[in-house]
Amino acid sequence: MMQRKGVLAATVLAAAVLGGACTSSSSSSSSNSAPARSTRAADSSVLTGDDVEVHPVVAHDTSPALRNITSPVGAASTIAGGASSDAAPTMPGAKAQYRTKRVPFPTGTPADGALQRVLIGPSRNVTPGRQSASTGVSAAPITGSAPTVGTSFDSIGRGYSNFTVNYAPPDPNSAVGLTQIITVVNSGMTVQNKTGGVLYGPANTNAIFAGFGGRCETTNDGDAVVRYDRLADRWLVSQFANVSSRSGPFYECVAISKTNDATGEWYRYSFEFTDFPDYPKVSVWPDAYYITYNMFSSSGAWRGGKSCALDRVKMLAGLAATQVCFNTGTNYGGLLAADLDSPTPPPTGAPNVHVALGVTSTTLATWKFKPNFTTPANSTFVGPTSMTVASYSVACGGGSCVPQLGTTNTIDSLGDRLMFRLPYWNFGDRQSLVVTHAVTANGGVGVRWYELRLGGTDSATPSLYQQGTFAPDSRYRWMSSAAFDKAGNIGIGYSLSSASTYPSIAITGRFPHDTLGTMGQGETVVQSGLGSQTGTLRRWGDYASMNIDPADDCTFWFTTEYLKSSGSFNWSTRVVPFTLPGCKTPYPSDFSLAASPASGSTFGATTLTSTISTAVTFGSAQNVVLSATGVPTGTTASFSPTSVTAGGSTQLSITTTDSTPAGTHYITITGTGPDSTKSISYTLTVSDFGVSVSPTSLTLVQGNSGTATVTVSRSGSAQSVALSATGLPTGAAATFTPASMSSGGASLLTITTAPTTPVGTFPITITGVGTAKTKTASLSLVVRAPLANPFTNPGFESASTTGWTSTRTTSAVTSYPRSGAYSAQVGASTPLAGTAQLSQTVTAPTGATKLTLWYRITCPSTRDYALVTIVNNSTAKTTTLLKTCTNNQGWKQLTTAVTAGVSYRLNLSNYDDGRAGLATFTQYDDIRFE
Repeated sequence: MMQRKGVLAATVLAAAVLGGACTSSSSSSSSNSAPARSTRAADSSVLTGDDVEVHPVVAHDTSPALRNITSPVGAASTIAGGASSDAAPTMPGAKAQYRTKRVPFPTGTPADGALQRVLIGPSRNVTPGRQSASTGVSAAPITGSAPTVGTSFDSIGRGYSNFTVNYAPPDPNSAVGLTQIITVVNSGMTVQNKTGGVLYGPANTNAIFAGFGGRCETTNDGDAVVRYDRLADRWLVSQFANVSSRSGPFYECVAISKTNDATGEWYRYSFEFTDFPDYPKVSVWPDAYYITYNMFSSSGAWRGGKSCALDRVKMLAGLAATQVCFNTGTNYGGLLAADLDSPTPPPTGAPNVHVALGVTSTTLATWKFKPNFTTPANSTFVGPTSMTVASYSVACGGGSCVPQLGTTNTIDSLGDRLMFRLPYWNFGDRQSLVVTHAVTANGGVGVRWYELRLGGTDSATPSLYQQGTFAPDSRYRWMSSAAFDKAGNIGIGYSLSSASTYPSIAITGRFPHDTLGTMGQGETVVQSGLGSQTGTLRRWGDYASMNIDPADDCTFWFTTEYLKSSGSFNWSTRVVPFTLPGCKTPYPSDFSLAASPASGSTFGATTLTSTISTAVTFGSAQNVVLSATGVPTGTTASFSPTSVTAGGSTQLSITTTDSTPAGTHYITITGTGPDSTKSISYTLTVSDFGVSVSPTSLTLVQGNSGTATVTVSRSGSAQSVALSATGLPTGAAATFTPASMSSGGASLLTITTAPTTPVGTFPITITGVGTAKTKTASLSLVVRAPLANPFTNPGFESASTTGWTSTRTTSAVTSYPRSGAYSAQVGASTPLAGTAQLSQTVTAPTGATKLTLWYRITCPSTRDYALVTIVNNSTAKTTTLLKTCTNNQGWKQLTTAVTAGVSYRLNLSNYDDGRAGLATFTQYDDIRFE
């Protein structure tokens, strides 16, 4: 049960409820949406006294030796399912109500302020202290010294010792001791040696609580975390319980190994919560074991972040222990507590530093927790304190957007929170923390990482030392975890996916002397995925873990999820060891590359040059051999000289031809030395244009004109293009409007024929002359003799409407004729209520395919209109060709298809409602078959 003690010493930061925690979902990302954190004021408070929650242990005992406990693994009948999991195929109980929640996170989509530039070589400045490390923006691949990857192996998951997967995501994480590795998943565990040999399991995680009684024994609910306490040479395993309950109480079940043998006896503890303690994350500190939670009410309402300190000293002795807890308020979630990795502990009495995403997209939030188990009211929880970092946009807006090969199903980025863990290392001359999260970057998702250093009067005040976003291309990198080795190298592991890549496992790293804010050692894919996650399941991993081996303090161990085939609920877990140079082996000599200029552009065949300079950045000068890859077709790249001693320079010549494809090309310039390889990018922009015409065929009657649209397409930079036409027959002329234009636009081509232009088909060439190239398009011009016009008086040049049947007021007028001296006016220039009409019946002549006429409307009232209909006398079908009121728009052409030899009646009408001052009348002219 929970006790609250003491006197209120400071107020808790007031905040509004802004969404909830998300631990998993089997539905689409939209079902995971919740209000994101809005920009709000940050405050720093000291919480003590009545703000303290004291949770005495509900039960504790000592287990039998784990090696003597057997348990079914992955059996749906014995596993209740984790609240951070989705059962296959159903998810029973109250845990379903937590599926649609996310923790608060900053809104906004700013550009990433720490996107790593092209690798320019390491910095020799390794002096501790606060430095700015924002590296600006870029979009180019990088490479560096590859890590030494050891023999990786599968751990608990599909295909592992007949383990059956019943829940997802897997929640994989490991802890590494001197000789053993424990891996826990959702909801199983195993103990292995460092070559993958199985020492225990796989078993349900609650096997460790066999005989303990209560919900820790009878439920197996997942969200398990394992840590190794190197100061005590002991293990800790935690898992929550009773999450299927709709009313609680809920439990955190914690076990501490009695010795350094994980298969031996364990001290077991159960702590009770009224609210649901979701997404627990455990860390080790000299004064306590810390567990951070995302809290929900039993009905699923968001309660905020919580941090609890467990009495480590008593738990290591198997004695009754207490946990002391503080709440952050509802504006924060996804907290991580500093996790001791180094053999040297922090200064005596140092508080534990906590970190979470900040209140805006340019901040992190920090706290300092100092528990007092003797007098819990004297415990303090200082924060939140806002730390300014480079701008970021949480990946996928906090939801799912990670693409995969062969499916439209996207994966959740878990971009709403920091990623497990927050490793701490005391290097003697500095104390450092490293942490990561997923951000939108470079057209995909990248890993944002921070190195924080502790100082101040209490030697525990965090400040930003360096930061960077690792996103060397537009693929998606997420579900990351980072750690230090004893040499100060940083290793980061993560999942890697794209629409053309199965989700895979990759790593990167940096030396202490690499340029601040960069992962200078490139990217290595250590396990290629063999399938994609399909169906409606969105969550992936939920967390991964990077550990440093306490046996040598040099070997990184990364544990995460991958798939051996496409499907749902078929995950596997991989444990990957690797080392970076400088820990077991000396740091290699290093150099940097730079290009000046780093880009060039051309409109055609040319040679561009750039000076490629090198510089010694660490160690001694080495011979660097230059090469170029990614050179587009029809282009050559050469160096003079082809190799230099670091510190020298060479000239890069890039020669393009007319066959070089248009577009932006990223040419990778690589310098290869005996100790190091570096790459930079040269951006080549080849601009081009194209000419096309629509329609591609134009049929004109002698003495008439027609139009076509000439489109000048653009690729790269715009250029001026002059248009002309050749191949025109005698008496024909072509005009372009405009005749010269920038690529990316269009011009109207008008071809006019004379009555004497010869009849026939003529291939016309449309030519566009650009800055360096000439492009053409073809138009077929068909010139026809006029057809015999069966209409009597088609142009009304008889100065009358003779030959037409007239209804109401019609006349031949000389005002605004379309051609000749007259046109027909249907209706009057003074209001005349009713419909006036001209009609004539004719047979379409041989060779006719269409009927054309011209009309001009004066229509000041939208109640009035011009109406043109045609009646097929063979079928008695009437077709309306025009019914409109377009006042004073000038002459317009009307065309309809006809069939030669068929009799038609053409009706030219005008309707006027007779309103005073709003006379409507329509003029018609030049009626003929073509």
